[in-house]
Amino acid sequence: MIHSNRLRFRVDPRDVPAEKAARRLHLTPAEFRGKLPELLARDFPRPDPTTGMFDLTAIDDWMTARHYAAAITLTTEPKPRNAQEVFCERRGRHGGQG
Repeated sequence: MIHSNRLRFRVDPRDVPAEKAARRLHLTPAEFRGKLPELLARDFPRPDPTTGMFDLTAIDDWMTARHYAAAITLTTEPKPRNAQEVFCERRGRHGGQG
């Protein structure tokens, strides 16, 4: 029987070493190690306690949430409660003329 060492299908690991987690953030491994305490303080995903590997999906989710939270803060306005408030706001913006 002949055994082939050829890979039958590609497996993209979800858990990766620190070097690849660093690359996902466009950092060198040294930069990543230096910034990791600050990243962890900002809820960056911690490595697996057994393997020491970082979850790429969790890193992507963290990056998305970081920008999503900023976008909500920048674009969310309080909604007027009723038409009278809207009228008063608009009237005030136009110098009380209306």
